[in-house]
Amino acid sequence: MRLPCPRPPLKLLALALTASLIASFTSTGAMAQGKTQLLVYTALETDQLKAYQEGFNKAYPDIELKWVRDSTGVITAKLLAEKANPQADAVMGVAASSLALLDKNGMLEAYRPLNLDAIMSQYRDKKNPPAWFGMDVWGATVCFNTVEAAKKGIPKPETWKDLTKPAYKGQVVMPNPASSGTGFFDVTAWLTLWGDDNGKGGGWKYMDALHENIGQYTHSGSKPCNMAAAGEYVVGISFEYRGNANKAKGAPIDLVFPKEGLGWDLEAFAIHKGTRKLDAAKKLADWASSKDAMLLYGKNFAITAQPGVAAPLANVPKDYEARLVKLDFNVAAENRERVLAEWNKRYSAKSEPKK
Repeated sequence: MRLPCPRPPLKLLALALTASLIASFTSTGAMAQGKTQLLVYTALETDQLKAYQEGFNKAYPDIELKWVRDSTGVITAKLLAEKANPQADAVMGVAASSLALLDKNGMLEAYRPLNLDAIMSQYRDKKNPPAWFGMDVWGATVCFNTVEAAKKGIPKPETWKDLTKPAYKGQVVMPNPASSGTGFFDVTAWLTLWGDDNGKGGGWKYMDALHENIGQYTHSGSKPCNMAAAGEYVVGISFEYRGNANKAKGAPIDLVFPKEGLGWDLEAFAIHKGTRKLDAAKKLADWASSKDAMLLYGKNFAITAQPGVAAPLANVPKDYEARLVKLDFNVAAENRERVLAEWNKRYSAKSEPKK
């Protein structure tokens, strides 16, 4: 006579199930924990991020990059606001003038990346070890819609001062320097070329005249060129990557590089002080300074921080670097707050609404 097999108590079943779940979660957790996550604040263009992330992960597959992206001014303001409670592990593709400001506030971790010696001295922080280093130069370009200009009888500009002529009334759009790094280096360049004098110099007189012809100030450095490419405005003051990319896609625009000189800044890299993932952040710095990374930057920009890496861009002049105005990142950082306050007081009424 076969005796019935006793059922295990429900309590034992529950314990067995719990143990199984714990083992499963532990295994899954271990897999998830196999990758270090780095929170990277950036102002890089959205259409550049994928290639840079893939390039980095070929070298360091065990590190996952989590991006927080916005325009330069917005990212700069966010980092400053978080000074007492920092969130970012690294800052990549943000203006060197902004990183100089963060460094002035004691927010960056000095580090000498493996490839620093290959980076030109004018494109990195002068301290040793540096608080930041450059990736590539991005500089001013005017996107000019030839089709709309022909309809309206508007001539192609050759200089910045051409844009103050009556023919361009309401047809110029440019970035707001408080939110856009492109807008800020435009303003910095004009003040460098024609004088600041605490709001009384020739640079401000130029911007007063330009303001009369401005249709709108945008919160993005790319948007003015996109608007010109779409025919919303005849003239969009933007930067060479976006101008070259839009023209390559067939937009009816010519790129103008005003003769007086071009504003510019560096897309740059820094490690945020206080990161708990310093080793991983250093690996990102090593890669960001490498020739492999520079080759990727050179697909988008005419000048990389390592010389001789970038291939010529079809719509950018060969002497582009010689056209850049003189720029001191520390001076730009020191004057930033005052210059933006003056600019907002004079011109912000024409800015597009913030989202």
